Amino acid sequence: MTAAVRRAGAFALLCTLALAVPVGGPWVGAAIAATVILGAFAVTNGPLFDLLAYPGDYEDGRLYGLITFVLAAVTLGLISVTTSMSVAIFVATVLLIGYGNVAEQLTRRRIDHTIVPVAVFCLVATGGAVTGQAVTYAFTAESGAQETISSSVPTMLFLGASGALLAALLRDIFLARDDPIVMLSVGLLGWLLAELEPALSLTGGEIVLALAITAAFGYASYALETASIAGMLTGVLLGLLTIVLGGYGWFVVLISFFAIGGLSSKFRYEEKAEMGVAEANDGARGSGNVLGNAAVAIIAVLGYAASSASLVPGDPEPTLFLFAFAGSVATAMSDTLSSEIGSVFETPRLITTLEPVEPGTDGGVTWQGEVAGIAGAVVVAGISYLLFPEVTVVGAVIIVTAGIVGMTVDSLLGATLEGTVLGNQGVNFLATLSGAIICALLVVSFAVFG
Repeated sequence: MTAAVRRAGAFALLCTLALAVPVGGPWVGAAIAATVILGAFAVTNGPLFDLLAYPGDYEDGRLYGLITFVLAAVTLGLISVTTSMSVAIFVATVLLIGYGNVAEQLTRRRIDHTIVPVAVFCLVATGGAVTGQAVTYAFTAESGAQETISSSVPTMLFLGASGALLAALLRDIFLARDDPIVMLSVGLLGWLLAELEPALSLTGGEIVLALAITAAFGYASYALETASIAGMLTGVLLGLLTIVLGGYGWFVVLISFFAIGGLSSKFRYEEKAEMGVAEANDGARGSGNVLGNAAVAIIAVLGYAASSASLVPGDPEPTLFLFAFAGSVATAMSDTLSSEIGSVFETPRLITTLEPVEPGTDGGVTWQGEVAGIAGAVVVAGISYLLFPEVTVVGAVIIVTAGIVGMTVDSLLGATLEGTVLGNQGVNFLATLSGAIICALLVVSFAVFG
């Protein structure tokens, strides 16, 4: 058994001690955490040190990895007992990280395949999170006036799967010893999603179906080399949140961008590579690219769920979040198609001066790219019109307009701020944000003056 597997197993056993919080109370958990931290400072060599040490710990002879891990757990525990965060979220998060990690390390030792250990991590981590929530509910009244555990299964499964996907994503981006950061991030996500529980209406079986659908699309994107592992995990997480908090119609709109946008990166790829304007990694999009284009859309989904659960101050109309979502996706689709298709045609012109520029120049546009971008916005508007009764013909026109405006904002930012003030993902985020805002404002204006 390798050192990584032994260490992961030891950390998993330590994570199990988190169950002391719902069983014995916060003070018992605090005493255990203090004992572990003091022991970590006291142990500087020997077999126990070798069992728990990360490679970097040997330089100073100190179990810094264990210490920071426990401190992260303590921080999350303090949040859970001093705020509205449920203790169940705290326990679920700690077990998720610990047991998901040991399962991944065992798999990596036996299977020489990139994606299988990640899938095993997600499955075992989800199981650990669900178990942690169930045990907490069994020892406390947190589930709401002695509510049965079975009635909480959909929520537990959704929170566990969402946390597992985020943890897998962050672990792919960071290093294994960054698990304290991962733990805090997963706990905060679980807290946020738990607050939206009034908006959850799916059964356990429907949650599993949503997971299967998003995982299938995610794996297809990875297999077709349109997304890296990080990009795939990001897409699956965003897809799951979209289905559960919005609905399948929202997911279809979002996945249309991922599918068409991803395939467009393969359009005449060799030619774009020779010109120096092709996406890196053979066109496989990473998490930064996915988030830069879809972060605003997911914020709109979260806003929709919060508004539906009457958690948003001012009680805004949920339909506004739907149009903001569609406007941001239309912008992302327009910008992606404009860039991927327009870049292989004649010499682009800088949008601010219309002077000819080299292919790949930020802010450079071609008429072919503009046409492709408009077509992308029309596709998103057409899907939205077919799937959502709230989107009338006028609403579809508004979505197309928002997509075109957002695409133009992207080009303007590229010509003026990209490379100096903003990176590519920042430009994408601001462009999709502008598309979302324009779409919502136009809907409100038409409702008032139309």
